Amino acid sequence: MIVVELVFTDDPRRLAARPAHRARLTELRAAGVLVLAGPWADDSGALLLFDCDEPALAEILAADPYYRTPGVSIRVRREYSPLWTLTS
Repeated sequence: MIVVELVFTDDPRRLAARPAHRARLTELRAAGVLVLAGPWADDSGALLLFDCDEPALAEILAADPYYRTPGVSIRVRREYSPLWTLTS
């Protein structure tokens, strides 16, 4: 699994790009690639957890322009090894 943490600014282009991004996240969730995603309570950023390897994540990030939208930056991108999950 890989954790991606995003940081947001007040740039309005971020909000304009968000609906298409969320539609893509819904597709990834249905495909079993996205485990969880959502913004911090203060909307300063978001946390996403992907169940894939690094090459697949690179493709996911490249295919979604949201990650390159002004007002959005990737702060953390690192492997995560849970001890257990709700399904295990």
